Amino acid sequence: MNYRLKGLYVITDQKLIPRDKFTNTVEKTIKGGAKLIQLREKNTPEEEIVNLGKELLSITKKYGIPLLINDSPALAKEIGADGVHLGEYDPPVSEARKLLGEGAIIGVSCYGKVERGIRAEKEGADYAAFGSPFSTPTKPHRISTPLEILKEAKKRITRIPIFAVGGINMENALSVLETGVDGIAVITSVFGSSDPEKSARELASLFVNT
Repeated sequence: MNYRLKGLYVITDQKLIPRDKFTNTVEKTIKGGAKLIQLREKNTPEEEIVNLGKELLSITKKYGIPLLINDSPALAKEIGADGVHLGEYDPPVSEARKLLGEGAIIGVSCYGKVERGIRAEKEGADYAAFGSPFSTPTKPHRISTPLEILKEAKKRITRIPIFAVGGINMENALSVLETGVDGIAVITSVFGSSDPEKSARELASLFVNT
């Protein structure tokens, strides 16, 4: 299936989503307008990630929304997910592509490094993610990426979509979108909310005319 990589990208958080309400909470964000879901689990046993991933996949497939797995192409393959999101210390795009196939979605974290995004594009990544434009509780020690970097990335990376991630909420999202990025990735502004569906809907509404 060819997905359009644009709009609201929601990343899960094991501390913010109760395990007994995990799939239900993610489904609410999809109902609210999330267009892409990433299962992000740090220091979780692989068996548990696989089980969670398969549960989520049953939901995302129902809505025609792609599910990506953070960090691990091998787990993405075992789960049957639509792709993987790779960080700086994860396997390269070429290795992930070989394992997951041409149809998989492969995203790459570029932090504030435009050259890393250019390289990811050349290597065959499907999107590049830049962050953090604002301070974020998820990664408190991350140096903020100026909005000017996002503008530069959009000028120099022209064949794949660009997502901004990190500390984005309704108060600052428009300033991010004004840089020309294709989408925003969020964690806390949705899953830290008392009403994830409503929060997702508010953020997704910013893309109605794009």
